[in-house]
Amino acid sequence: MSKFVQTAQTSQVLSLTALEEASRQGLREADIEHLFLALVLSDQVAGRVLREMGIGIDDARRAVREQHDAQLASLGVHSVLPDPGRIVFHETDGYELKQRTADLIGRASGKSRDGSAAAVLCELLAEPSGLIADILHRLDATPQEVMERLDRSVAGGVATAPGPSVSKGRTTGTQETFVPASAAQVWDFLADPLRVPEWEVSVGSIELSGQEARPGAVWEGRAPEARPDGKLLKIKPRFRRRLIELVTAEGPHRAAWSFVYPDAPQSRPILTEFTLAPTTGGTQLTITSSWARPTGWRRLVGVPLRPLQKLMVWLHLFQTGSAISRAFR
Repeated sequence: MSKFVQTAQTSQVLSLTALEEASRQGLREADIEHLFLALVLSDQVAGRVLREMGIGIDDARRAVREQHDAQLASLGVHSVLPDPGRIVFHETDGYELKQRTADLIGRASGKSRDGSAAAVLCELLAEPSGLIADILHRLDATPQEVMERLDRSVAGGVATAPGPSVSKGRTTGTQETFVPASAAQVWDFLADPLRVPEWEVSVGSIELSGQEARPGAVWEGRAPEARPDGKLLKIKPRFRRRLIELVTAEGPHRAAWSFVYPDAPQSRPILTEFTLAPTTGGTQLTITSSWARPTGWRRLVGVPLRPLQKLMVWLHLFQTGSAISRAFR
């Protein structure tokens, strides 16, 4: 993976997660503490280091809240802030990173940095305000301890998920996502047809047929009529229905679904596979999306579009992983 691609993907993932965490508190701006929470949830080595130190998302949120309360108390303000609610970032708009947070992410991809989550964490630990050091103190950790563990982990090598590839006539994309829940909980969520609309953006609802959720069962899905923020969607008639088949259900390790548009004869089924592995603080989820490539002249016409196709595959996998993680936060 090139530095440019890694930087862009890491920045997108961390920024989105930070904004989601800010939205839980009714805020429209994400600051460095929200970026810290995003790093705790990262599937990259930075997130694994923090979680292996015993810093989970619930404890990290508690420490951030306690630090805010302490800062207000030091100013003579003794008020009780409302409890955070659910994530509403995807249902509303008007969010942005605070300038110092955006600048910090930018420095992580500078001349001597690789743009990874580890580089972002290094910049965050060196941030001069002392806020992150105070938050870590409430988590029985220090910036020095985190940096030492991070250096050892980075030196040991970091595996990255491969980008979209072509093999045996199929196009395949893979994405890694950390989910702060047990493998059994995540598998129950992914193997439930009623929950499909929560992670597959092309499905707004599913018509129940009373059949058991087992491999080979097929349901009919309907395209969403509006985006989560309420804006109406224009869907072509041939893409309004989607047949959804549960292909694999091997709890709590694997699940796979096939999606096809029955009213678009030239469309090809898309297979979405999930592989779950228990890890510190939750589940490491591998999402793989694949479909048969066109043949004949359609294949030749599609060659110039492959860079765009790769981007679209990554965006779809990113949206899927974010939605699954969000369901448990």
